[in-house]
Amino acid sequence: MDAFALADEVLFPTANEVDQLPLLPRERLDRLAADGWYGLAALPEDGGLGVSLPESYPIMAAFAGGCLTTTLVWMQHHGVVASLAWGPNADLRAEMLRPLAAGDKRATVAFAGLLPTPLLRAEPDGDAWTIHGAAPWISGWGLTDVVLVSARTPDDDVVWLLADAAESDQLRVTPQRLLALNASGTVTARFDGLTIGPERVANRFPYAGWPATDQAGLRTNGSLAVGIAQRCCRLIGPTTLDAELAAHLRTLDGAAPADLPATRAAMSAFAVRAATALVVHTGSSSVVAPSTAERLLREATVLLVFASRPSIRSALLEGLGATEA
Repeated sequence: MDAFALADEVLFPTANEVDQLPLLPRERLDRLAADGWYGLAALPEDGGLGVSLPESYPIMAAFAGGCLTTTLVWMQHHGVVASLAWGPNADLRAEMLRPLAAGDKRATVAFAGLLPTPLLRAEPDGDAWTIHGAAPWISGWGLTDVVLVSARTPDDDVVWLLADAAESDQLRVTPQRLLALNASGTVTARFDGLTIGPERVANRFPYAGWPATDQAGLRTNGSLAVGIAQRCCRLIGPTTLDAELAAHLRTLDGAAPADLPATRAAMSAFAVRAATALVVHTGSSSVVAPSTAERLLREATVLLVFASRPSIRSALLEGLGATEA
């Protein structure tokens, strides 16, 4: 089944039910794996679909408009697939890439070592690394097998370490209760001396080059707001919002890296407006949970701050008229 049919016929009809659950049913992710979608970021020779990053944006948007909770858990996996596919550890790639592309193994990511002031640090221990600190946001806990952890080394490199997604004395998690996406298995993780051997080092690079790389990659998570906005506009029916959505999408797709924070902010703000319009269009029943309109409004609100950056935040606040006096 193609991505758009899967979103409309499988994900969307039960998204309100999933929104009320404590954890996303594993069977929902099994369906994505069975249709090959866990291999989106892998090359065909590695068992994947060979979809380029720009080609993946409409797929991510379709899934997000179907069920954002499912999409969030699924998307975390692809950063791990890409890291192994293009990383320097050939043995780790040979061991893990095909099972990940098939969905036989599933992954998530901890980004806390990439912050300007990192929350996760890695100390060398012979050829191994020992991780200390906290990751405030890891999604898919209880639904994934491994977590790719970013941590900062003493010489200000970023080292990516593949850990088992299992609690221990050195790795403890606390569930987060969220405004939306509550079934995503999002936790805060505390690392107290978790040691990862050299065979699980996925990559290492100087942090100094990361901010430019990060800014160039901001388009990807913008697909989530696109998907929410598209679903809201479809549910409302033909209005002037359709032309505005199309214009935002053209701007987002054509943006240079330096312009991506502003275009991401504009798309996120538009998704909230579209969801608000859907609430009004639906009427009073939209404020009774579970309902599609109230769920989409909560999800659009979360996307105002999901995978955000100071530049995106500033652009959103300016658009809201909340700049400093």
